[in-house]
Amino acid sequence: MNAHHHPDTVAVHAGRADLTELGVHAPPIDLSSTAPLPGLLSGGDSYETLATGGVPFAGGSTVYQRLWNPTVARFEDALAELEGADAAVAFASGMAAFTAAILAHTTSVGRPHVVAVRPLYGGSDHLLASGLLGTQTTFCTADEVAAVLRPETGLVVVETPANPTLDLVDISLVVAAAGAVPVLVDNTFATPVLQNPLDHGAAMSLHSATKYLGGHGDVVGGVIACEDETAAALRRVRAITGALLHPLSAYLLHRGLPTLPVRVRAQQASAARIAAWLSTHPGVAEVFYPGTTGSPLIGTQMRGGGAMIAARLHGGFAAAAQVTEATRLFTHAVSLGGVDSLIQHPAALTHRPVATDAKPGDDIVRLSIGLEHVDDLIADLATALDAAHTTATTAAATALA
Repeated sequence: MNAHHHPDTVAVHAGRADLTELGVHAPPIDLSSTAPLPGLLSGGDSYETLATGGVPFAGGSTVYQRLWNPTVARFEDALAELEGADAAVAFASGMAAFTAAILAHTTSVGRPHVVAVRPLYGGSDHLLASGLLGTQTTFCTADEVAAVLRPETGLVVVETPANPTLDLVDISLVVAAAGAVPVLVDNTFATPVLQNPLDHGAAMSLHSATKYLGGHGDVVGGVIACEDETAAALRRVRAITGALLHPLSAYLLHRGLPTLPVRVRAQQASAARIAAWLSTHPGVAEVFYPGTTGSPLIGTQMRGGGAMIAARLHGGFAAAAQVTEATRLFTHAVSLGGVDSLIQHPAALTHRPVATDAKPGDDIVRLSIGLEHVDDLIADLATALDAAHTTATTAAATALA
């Protein structure tokens, strides 16, 4: 691809440069679990290379799917181009990718301390807080990063926009505060369409590829864009732990990339309208949406507000529960970033394992805006919110009587 091509063009053509030579139009799927070995010595060299984080060499073999797969590599190449990275490494899930990043930069290199900026996705927060990987984690705000670094700090973790309240973090400032410590940015909510963390100094841009990259709710995967040296360390962990993305999943993720820019822009346009409407509803106490905060990071670090919204409701948990269970177009489900709209209650679900003092309020609902017509989505929310507000108002009046 030409380095000057628009991201929309890159999304369509990345990872497909050799298709004409192969005589095909759609990327092929290689499901082989094992590969022929050209010879004993070259086979052994191939295994050693791949198991230690290298890539296949001319005259060698891909040996075994746990180590390498060409369909996965196509998706990795495409995502790396979209992120402006040297390489990308794909995993069986977003949490597998996050786990590999932690292992590659902490206990395996003798720096077992992690600094994590909250809020984070509940699964990421839980993994770090558990110490399961032999790490110690200091949770902090973005402006506290420099103060909590230790000589043994191996990684700084940031999510922006953050899950679930869409907090924005200035990546450049965190990178400056981290100094020589690599910074991992969870870029799932923004996608490469709206944000490229490596351009702001981050060492790794992580995606739960299950979400916007796939975009259709039918595949699970994770991927990290980074420089070549980091990619080798991540591939080594992936090979040892068996966390390689399945080739069929890689095919589906690669297929999702050409429509990613179109989907994200359409979803973002609807989200902006819905966020503005929510701010006028009497049942809504507060709306969390980056596009309406006036943050200087919109238009500089992030090219738009995205398609995720959170809202704090009058009426507390009861109202939040009623709304999540009353919508009809918004499916009550975890995950996000698909073509259909979802609603969920973070405190009860994705952030249930998070420490009490860091857990989102139980009056907050989170919305993932899909590709349905925005008027229909607003009407669906209006029905649910009107009913919940009536219930909350009646309960409040009864309590005062």
